[in-house]
Amino acid sequence: MLFLHSKTFTMTKFDQWYRQIVKKIMTEGVLEFNRRTGYYTKTITGVAQSFRPSEEFPLLTLRKIPIKLFVAEIIWYLQGDKNLDFFQKFSRIWDDFMDETGSNTVETSYGYRWRSFFGRDQIAGLINLLQKDPSSRQGVVVTWDPNSDGLDSPPKKNVPCVPIWTVNIVGGELHLHFLFRSQDVMLGLPHDVAGFALLQMILAQKLGVKPGYLHYSGSNVHIYENHFTQANELSKRKNKHQPVLLNLPENSFERAVQKDESLVLEIFTQLKSQYKPQPSLGKMQIAL
Repeated sequence: MLFLHSKTFTMTKFDQWYRQIVKKIMTEGVLEFNRRTGYYTKTITGVAQSFRPSEEFPLLTLRKIPIKLFVAEIIWYLQGDKNLDFFQKFSRIWDDFMDETGSNTVETSYGYRWRSFFGRDQIAGLINLLQKDPSSRQGVVVTWDPNSDGLDSPPKKNVPCVPIWTVNIVGGELHLHFLFRSQDVMLGLPHDVAGFALLQMILAQKLGVKPGYLHYSGSNVHIYENHFTQANELSKRKNKHQPVLLNLPENSFERAVQKDESLVLEIFTQLKSQYKPQPSLGKMQIAL
């Protein structure tokens, strides 16, 4: 895809919204100490925004993000596997949450919970439901296990940040709404929105409909104190960038399930060829 001169473009809708959220948190967020991580955060609550990935894929350009990471992660999730072998060929970010049994697995893997953990394959069920009845309002996929996650359960390495997401086909388009109970804005949010946009497009292709709105909701949306400097820098940035468009490879759902590594590379290459981000903000340490 050829780039026209940058002056013909403005900031992308995602960049504008993201910069606004960062500014709002840094200026209006409540400063509180988080006991679990040992860091102070600035926090706001109840954030919501909608995107149309088919018109502009929500890819942050105000700083460079690792595209291959979120692509590989979503494809790994669709496999329903708690074993890390496939994902580790592209990234090691889930290694910190590995089970302490030496088995190279993560019991809280989103994909495993979507496809196996609750005794049913929620992804297959979602597809079957919407193929039979596109008007159904029961396309709900749950990640949160009330028997062992949060509340007064024993602490553990990781509990899902996305407890639930829903899918509706309205007007011949597949709309996906996902809820974050806790959102790290500087590291997590750009990665997560892009990942769910890819998931939405894969499910829409599988169901033979167009992707519609991607609805994001964040309950507790925060920036950690060790990211304050980068947040202030990013809030001053501007970047004229053409909308990034993704033409999803055919049979992406089937290829993901079959652990086709080339699918990761095809999607990555297509997105990267259009991606002209601002420089990195430097290394940002995840708060565990």
